[in-house]
Amino acid sequence: MNDTNLAPGLLIAMPQLLDPNFTRAVVLMIEHNEQGSFGLVINQPSPIKATELLSSLEMSWRGGKDEVVWSGGPVSPTTGWVLHEPVPGMTGPGTTTVAPGVALSTSPERLRALASQPPDRIRLLLGYSGWGAGQLAGEMARGSWLHADIDAALIFDLDAEDMWTEAVKSLGITNPESVVQGRGIH
Repeated sequence: MNDTNLAPGLLIAMPQLLDPNFTRAVVLMIEHNEQGSFGLVINQPSPIKATELLSSLEMSWRGGKDEVVWSGGPVSPTTGWVLHEPVPGMTGPGTTTVAPGVALSTSPERLRALASQPPDRIRLLLGYSGWGAGQLAGEMARGSWLHADIDAALIFDLDAEDMWTEAVKSLGITNPESVVQGRGIH
């Protein structure tokens, strides 16, 4: 695979990746170039409720009362990100289209607007995943990650515990557990 095609895309952590921050992680890759890489783990819910986070920022959450904040990765765990389906009129500075059906908003103004009128598909995240120049390429060469295409349904519609298995299956691997058990890809 051409290393420059990792973003946008999904990285799927393999068992040989021993970093506990990425056990069975699925990472939405936002940016990848010769300077480094940036992504958001999309399958690690935190114990923090959206209402709790937003009230601490003096914002109101008008979404589901049980909506949680997700851990986007171990880097800068107080930095916030909002993944969401495209919202009419929400383009330009502060919001980027990542892939069809997936947008990323990064400004407090966008967070306030999305929190007050959340779309059906939305994820609030704290922290991110980052790699320095050449670091991710080395991990890929060691077989620590598999790469898959972005699927908005996988990101927004599945339970966290199902995302890794479904991401692996999206690669045509019929028995994802064989990967975990070290029997190779089937």
